[in-house]
Amino acid sequence: MPRTPLVAVLAALLLTSACAGSPDPGGPQPAPAPPAGSTAVGSASVGSASVGELSGIDVVFLSTMVGHSERTLQIVRSSRDRVRDDALRTLAAAIEATEVDELVAMRGWLPTTGPGASAAAHHHEGHGDDAALDRLRNAPAPDVDRVLREVLADHQRSAADLARAQVGVGRNERVRDLARRIEQSRTAEVELLGGTP
Repeated sequence: MPRTPLVAVLAALLLTSACAGSPDPGGPQPAPAPPAGSTAVGSASVGSASVGELSGIDVVFLSTMVGHSERTLQIVRSSRDRVRDDALRTLAAAIEATEVDELVAMRGWLPTTGPGASAAAHHHEGHGDDAALDRLRNAPAPDVDRVLREVLADHQRSAADLARAQVGVGRNERVRDLARRIEQSRTAEVELLGGTP
């Protein structure tokens, strides 16, 4: 299953954005202030835990991953009552729980005012995987497990790719740490789904 064009464009954006600058070879400090010349979009927080300054590239990643996770939830929920394999049902439930938690954090970190708010508010509908979701919804009962494995593996592989790119160029250490965890978990999920990471 080919990766969606949006993923390729966003990965290129994450790798080449002028907002990101070069990663610090010594490793960034927690919640670093953006370097001179970068576009800071302010400080975001989850409850009382501030995530610190977010660069434009951090906002692009978070807002993209919010849309991606929302689509993941659509995928797993659309087939929840039709999955026959118990192991696949358990994996889908674990994916859903993980991404619900991540969504709460990412939405809390995104700015609601300031220069990055319009990008953060963008809803990432129609990512190019609408056809895959329709394919899953319309799959005959005997094919649901196989189609879910294929659709979800491709979708999670895209998330791993985006997260891997963010680890290389992101400016905020907490966002980069989230990206590392996303890359690792989605890669493991693809393997469990029987796909090639």
